[in-house]
Amino acid sequence: MTNIETKVDPEAKKPSRSFAEWLSFSIASLILGTTVGLVIYSWATGRNSPPVLAINRTEPVREVDGQFYVPFEISNTGGETAESVQVIAELKVKTAVQESGDLQIDFLSRGETEKATFVFKTDPRQGDLVVRVASYKVP
Repeated sequence: MTNIETKVDPEAKKPSRSFAEWLSFSIASLILGTTVGLVIYSWATGRNSPPVLAINRTEPVREVDGQFYVPFEISNTGGETAESVQVIAELKVKTAVQESGDLQIDFLSRGETEKATFVFKTDPRQGDLVVRVASYKVP
């Protein structure tokens, strides 16, 4: 039996990287750098601000089969997510609350908008309708 020994020369030149390897490395580095930069930017801009919830009436009241539909949008323009958002609608006719409604939205992320509709038996155009956010929970 012969004993074959291989010697590794520490001074041996490593082959240079090909263009494809450098291109792949550059693209991967760019993607990683962009992702890290966006995460840091997102964290630094407004993540500590509380939710800011706004209600907008987007469409007119419509009547179908004797019921009045009041569509609206609720949006979160704040920094954090709002959870268990409670929206209340009160219809006052001649200073007395004629009807009221309650709606709960599971969560509303920052920058998110949800559409919903309240349904009344009394025409909301005949009184004063107030739609407002009553409460929310911070997750």
